[in-house]
Amino acid sequence: QVQLVESGGGLVQPGGSLRLSCAASRSTFSIYVMGWYRQAPGKQREMVALMYRVGNTNYADSVKGRFTISGDITKKTVYLQMNSLTSDDTAVYYCKMSGVLGSTEYWGKGTQVTVSS
Repeated sequence: QVQLVESGGGLVQPGGSLRLSCAASRSTFSIYVMGWYRQAPGKQREMVALMYRVGNTNYADSVKGRFTISGDITKKTVYLQMNSLTSDDTAVYYCKMSGVLGSTEYWGKGTQVTVSS
């Protein structure tokens, strides 16, 4: 049994901040990359931020300078600090963790982030 549990989503005003959290439970597995994706209504799911066991990170151009990913890939916990939020950030945010060479891929159920005044 593999379960990723996200938390921290909600309603926030433009310019505000949120911190998303994700943790794996109910299973033992090795993770090589973990991070966050998001999907807005009528749009494709897109990568937001990733972190790798080798130490590097990757961000979507739209969030660079505003979002920061952090976590412990060994403990299988990952966070996303989101600052200077705009309405374009409104989406369901999904946590993802993957094993080396795509041997495993796990997704959370998603947490809603709504940026609105």
